[in-house]
Amino acid sequence: MLQSIGWGGYFVLRTLSGLANAVEWTYVVHTLLLTATGYSITLLMAAVYRRLIRMKPIYTWVGSIIIVIVAAAAFSAIETWSYGTIIRPGSSLGGIRFLGAILLTAALLIAWSALYYSINFYLLLEEQSDRLLRLENQASSAQLAMLRYQLNPHFLFNTLNSISTLVLLKQTERANAMLSRLSSFLRYTLVNESTGLVTVAQEIETLKLYLEIEKMRFEERLRPHFHIDPSCSRALLPSLLLQPLIENAIKYAVTPQEEGADIAIEVKCQTGRVLITVSDTGPGADTLNRTRADGSTGVGLANIRDRLAQAYGDNHRFETQSEITGGFRVLIDIPYQVEEAEEPK
Repeated sequence: MLQSIGWGGYFVLRTLSGLANAVEWTYVVHTLLLTATGYSITLLMAAVYRRLIRMKPIYTWVGSIIIVIVAAAAFSAIETWSYGTIIRPGSSLGGIRFLGAILLTAALLIAWSALYYSINFYLLLEEQSDRLLRLENQASSAQLAMLRYQLNPHFLFNTLNSISTLVLLKQTERANAMLSRLSSFLRYTLVNESTGLVTVAQEIETLKLYLEIEKMRFEERLRPHFHIDPSCSRALLPSLLLQPLIENAIKYAVTPQEEGADIAIEVKCQTGRVLITVSDTGPGADTLNRTRADGSTGVGLANIRDRLAQAYGDNHRFETQSEITGGFRVLIDIPYQVEEAEEPK
């Protein structure tokens, strides 16, 4: 399309210039022949340039210069012949006329070559940028998948170990009930893609399934509380983001205390943000804070930090708070996002 527009403009300008100088109609034929010649030659040049543009710069430069010289000589030869045949039949086709033609033609083809390489280098840059963006997205998705898959084996190990204990104690009814709830939990979590987002409502439903399983282990020692702002139910967050927080609370707050602990999950929306708080009434000492952050299994809080960084970059906040008198709290602040266009709550 650009070739057609460019050479079409060349024909129009040269024709108008000739008419302005009161030339004969044969000049139009001459101009038409030159336009067809230039169009054909530059199409051939473009075919060669498509190969040269992907080579080393030295080959591109040398090859382009040689092609411009050969093309300018061929174009000028045809132009000189056409002038001596159509415009001035029988006139001399001396070297001066050919030299003047080749200088003008070389300037024209150099400008055309510069424009060709400029456009195509831009297109190549766009193509490379798109490819790099796709690779970054794939790497990000792969890392998110890896981070999430770290969670499931950890949870499965604990649950299956509890089921094994119930079987050894011949508490088959409780073991069957735990297996049934584990099946429901896994079925619910596998519905979502490993790298996808879920709504707050779905994430809370998943947590309740998980807590039903743990409740069978700890009974009244585990006391969960949910405070969910209804306006946040459709907000999106990475799937299974909160499960390791609950798991940590059970491990460090419920398990070591004979009376157990309360675990509170609060979600509220504020000025285009989703604020999530997970707190417990465990020991909450500074040394415990460090233990939680490190995590004996290599997942947990560090995993959540990585997942939030992958999903939101710097547009999030993740904080932990621990009091000497007791209690541990995790604060998560993420952007309010929904699947459909909707004003932030």
